[in-house]
Order: sequence, then structure tokens, then C-alpha cells
Amino acid sequence: MHLILKYFPNLTAKQKSQFEALYPLYIDWNEKINVISRKDIENLYEHHILHSLAIAEIIRFQPGTTVLDVGTGGGFPGIPLAILFPEASFVLIDSIGKKIKVGTEVATAIGLKNITLKHLRVQEEKGKFDFVVSRAVMPLGELVTLVKKNISKKQINALPNGLICLKGGELQHEMMPFKNVAELYEVSDFFKEEYFETKKAVYVPL
Repeated sequence: MHLILKYFPNLTAKQKSQFEALYPLYIDWNEKINVISRKDIENLYEHHILHSLAIAEIIRFQPGTTVLDVGTGGGFPGIPLAILFPEASFVLIDSIGKKIKVGTEVATAIGLKNITLKHLRVQEEKGKFDFVVSRAVMPLGELVTLVKKNISKKQINALPNGLICLKGGELQHEMMPFKNVAELYEVSDFFKEEYFETKKAVYVPL
């Protein structure tokens, strides 16, 4: 939890208690339904929560922003972002029902009111959103093709509406079709822990 406060020192008391509650909830649920690898659950705050919040270093969502999290798994990056931006609204989808169950239980337990979780493939999601976010869910080109239909025309944020995804490793090949429009961020520019050295974020205006 100290890691979250290190980079986000201005959290409200409610936000702090919501972030603090995530660890025992995920530990408990992960024993019943494996959404985070057993070896990695100890690193929940660094590898999953703080990593999700890298998106907040790229954009601060304005009140009223709508965000779709594609392939959310147990709720990343959607749940940490929904805690940080209580006046934005989030829809989290995943094609695996038991993962959505974990995310739903966690969100309910911490009283997140600005979030909806749905057991759905991205092809089936018809809603319009200001931004789509995801974490290493599929190759960039594939994701752009699938989510273009979900981007709203109405602009209310500093960045034009589009896709922000968290990725790792070598991305030059994936970025090629978007090299003139996409922006690549090194997560290590935001967070200094060793884990983030190979982590990247890609923003594609759509």
C-alpha cells in the first residue's frame, strides 16, 4: 500500500481504505478462483494495482468520462482506475465468467459505485465510451479493430478519445501500422521500481 501512496499521495480516506481492502479480498478470492498467479499474488500492489494506475499518469479522466476495460480478468486495470476516478464510470468486460465473478465481488465489497462488470466478449459490447483500456489482452492491431466501434465522438478530456493499453516487451512490430498516430510511453518514466523497466503503455487516438 505504501507504493500507491508514494505515487498518489493525495488520496481521500475513502480511496485509501478501498485500496487497502484489495489485498485481503484478492488473497481470499484467488484461493477459490485463480485470477492472479499464485506466485504473483504477494506482489498485488506493485504488479497489478500500481501497474494499472500507469494509465492515470497518461490521462486524468474528467468527471463524466466513460471507460471500457477489455479483458479485465479479475478487475485490472479497471478496479484501481475506478477507485482513483470516482466521478468517471467504468464498464469491465471479460469472456471468462469466473473472472468477472471475482471482479464483481471485490468491487461490491469495497463499495465501488461507478463500475459495471459484464461476462462478455468485446465483439458483443455495443456501448460507446470515451476510452478503452486494457492490459496485455491481445495484439494491438486486433484490439484496435475490435474496439473502434466503441469509441464515442463526444470529447471531454485533454487527450482525444481512443485506446490506452498496458504492454510489455518489444512493441515495434505491433506499433508499425499506428506509428504516425500512436504514442508510446515507458512506464519506468512514471514508476521507478525494477518491475516496470520493460513495461510500456500505448495510446492510440481513434
